[in-house]
Amino acid sequence: MRLTNFSDYALRLLMYAAAHDDRLITIEEVSEVYKISRAHLMKITNTLTRAGFLKAVRGRSGGLTLAKPPRKIGLGDVVRATEPDFALVECFATRNQCIITRSCRLRGIFHEGLDAFNAVLDKYTLADLMLRPKDFGIRPAA
Repeated sequence: MRLTNFSDYALRLLMYAAAHDDRLITIEEVSEVYKISRAHLMKITNTLTRAGFLKAVRGRSGGLTLAKPPRKIGLGDVVRATEPDFALVECFATRNQCIITRSCRLRGIFHEGLDAFNAVLDKYTLADLMLRPKDFGIRPAA
């Protein structure tokens, strides 16, 4: 199983925002730090804002900040909000065409694995991923 880049970048964006909780961050600076497309970050930001993880401040001196403390942002919640689905195999999908679904035992095993994966993510919050601004290789402005 592999998470989409969307989820990966969403987690990185939240980590960056948490490390810079003393100020608003911008999509431009996050784009530059991670070398991620600004347009892609805009989509991620919109998703995270709608899901209640980020707060956007509009205007000339606007930017982004966490909508709640890092300890209140569950990693499982973020991944569930950013992944399009968890269809590990065809029989998990709504348009399942697999002819052995009714008798196959693999589905139950994969469900158990997915449940375990989600349970582990649910044990952690953004606070468990906290970094310092210097960890991003950025020198403070003079």
